[in-house]
Formats: sequence, C-alpha cells, structure tokens
Amino acid sequence: MAIADAIAEGRLNAEIAVVISNRADAGGIVLARERGLPAMCLPSRGTDREEYDRELIRELCDARVDLVCLAGYMRILSGKFIRTFAGRILNIHPSLLPAFAGLDAQHQALEHGVKFSGCTVHFVDEGLDSGPILKQAVVRVLDEDTSDTLAAKILNEEHRIYPEAIALVLSGQYRIEGRRVIEV
Repeated sequence: MAIADAIAEGRLNAEIAVVISNRADAGGIVLARERGLPAMCLPSRGTDREEYDRELIRELCDARVDLVCLAGYMRILSGKFIRTFAGRILNIHPSLLPAFAGLDAQHQALEHGVKFSGCTVHFVDEGLDSGPILKQAVVRVLDEDTSDTLAAKILNEEHRIYPEAIALVLSGQYRIEGRRVIEV
C-alpha cells in the first residue's frame, strides 16, 4: 500500500497493473481490492513451483507488467520466472543485506546483538536475497527491542525506500557494475 500511496501522492510516477497473491486472505490483496486496484489470488497450494510460475508469468504478461515488485512474497521464484523478468524484479527485505538473508531477519538481527539493522531493496537474481542492492535504510536497535518492535521500525523505512527504489529503476538513471547499482 506504500507504493499505491506514493503513486496517489505524486511521489512515484507509476501505475499498479495488478496485485497478485497466492493467498486469498493476504492483507495486500484485501487492501488492494478495497482501493479498487486490480487484484487476484493465484493459489499455489499443491501446485508444482515451475507450473505455478508459468501461470504467474502468464498473468503478469497479460497485465503488461514492466516491473515486478515483491512485497511479503515468501515463495522462491523459479529460474524461468527470474529469466523472464531479468533485471525487472525488485524485492524488499527487512535487513541490511547481505546480513540476515532469508526468513526471520529481525529475529536473526536480535540474536546476533546488532546495534543497527534496517531494510534493503534489491534486484532479484537466482540466489536468496543476493541481487544487486538499490537502496538501504538503517534503524537503530535498542536493548529493549523485540522482533515485533524492530519489525515495526523497519517497516516504516521499507515504506519510504521502496517507492524511491521503484522510481530509480523506472527512471533508468542507474547502471549495474558487478554487484553495485550506481545512480547516474
């Protein structure tokens, strides 16, 4: 919804072509429908990953999607999906990658005793949270923080930097050198 808000407020010159979830009760789907955005559920339970991704590719192509923005998407994408949208898939992750990739990043950060954590918007490649980094934001970790309080602080920053990263990609004002994204 932060992306939709940024569009509505004129901070992001984009259009949401479709919102897709594999869960009908996903908060993003419910909110998208309430806002009148095109939204659909594509159930994945019991479906082979390659088969599911073929259907997902078809739906995204039918909607003429230029950029895939993952948010809360907890499935690993197939190589075919990533190759189909190569350089056009973004993800937001609740840590300062490359630290604490994968699940439960906030818990991992607290367990490691870090003093700072944050979030990262990165291009998706075939590794786990390993693509070139577009934007990061830092939050201070307090001694009294729990996974929930840390997640809330990080979420505020996610809502700020994801639209910024999308705007950068849509502007084309960047280049990738190795693993580095350089704004031009």
